[in-house]
Amino acid sequence: MSASLLSLSGLVPDQSVHAAPPINVVVPGTGVQLTQVGDDFEDESWGFVPNGPKSSEDIDEQQRQPLGKSTNGRWYEGAKRGYPDIMKRVATPEGGIPGSEGSLLLKSLKTGIPGKITNEMHQDDFICNVQYRVGGPIPVSKSPSATTRVYLPPIEEWENRNGPHFAFRAAVKTTIMEPSKFIFAPAHEKDEIYWPGLFILRETKKVDGKLVNNLFFRVRSDRNGGDFRGPDIETTGWWTLGLSFTPDGVVHYFARPGVEDLTREDYIASALPYGYRCETFRTFFYNTVNKDDGKSWSTGFIIDDPKVFVIDGARTASRPAPTKSR
Repeated sequence: MSASLLSLSGLVPDQSVHAAPPINVVVPGTGVQLTQVGDDFEDESWGFVPNGPKSSEDIDEQQRQPLGKSTNGRWYEGAKRGYPDIMKRVATPEGGIPGSEGSLLLKSLKTGIPGKITNEMHQDDFICNVQYRVGGPIPVSKSPSATTRVYLPPIEEWENRNGPHFAFRAAVKTTIMEPSKFIFAPAHEKDEIYWPGLFILRETKKVDGKLVNNLFFRVRSDRNGGDFRGPDIETTGWWTLGLSFTPDGVVHYFARPGVEDLTREDYIASALPYGYRCETFRTFFYNTVNKDDGKSWSTGFIIDDPKVFVIDGARTASRPAPTKSR
């Protein structure tokens, strides 16, 4: 299995998304909100202690302890890839959730190895502290889901590069059978962590001699680990994204323009990434992506009101995600 962004290069054929959601799909935001996780970024003193230099284990196998964390304990640095260079509370852009005064800007310059320039596409992670604050991973029997609002800046403010610029993803676990290293020894069970999600891509093409920008989603991933194309993004500004995980181990992907709660009409696709059936939901996170040339900043995306929900046991009533209030 490869979780590398390189699979977004177009070498894997696109797949069609489903025309309609399956009957058992759970709309992200259904159920009870777990208020001990997520954030609204309304605290004017919101901050992040970087404890740099940041980790780059995915490139050079270097974890650089201690890891960074937010002052409110709700976010932490990923040991695999480090944190965005800018995590700044900003005034909520126009069109955001009514009553919201604060949101968070995520942006990166040096996404590779600290102190080096790789001139290759890399990413930073901004990870929500879920499983440690709720007492462990959430089983999919509770149909966990995560939602977020994301502000996409005007296209002229994007990094001048085709490919992925941002992502909203989850960390989930399944169990696989791993062959033994010893002859005649039986295979053994192993926990396998993988990271499905929605990537936001920019593609610039020449049409009738003119350069035309196209934005679209890619979904991670199909049964073979290949990302497939989702819907076009017809407008910048605020979007609502969501991921849900049902007891059958399937991942469901949703998106809609604006900040309204998600509905069945916002369904994109359902998938078993890598052929796995997920067993537990561990956390969600964001990726900031750039070409790591030492001078090109990643596109600045702004996030607001990320939340986690569960349908608890016998509880079946659907409750929409609550509107932000002050």
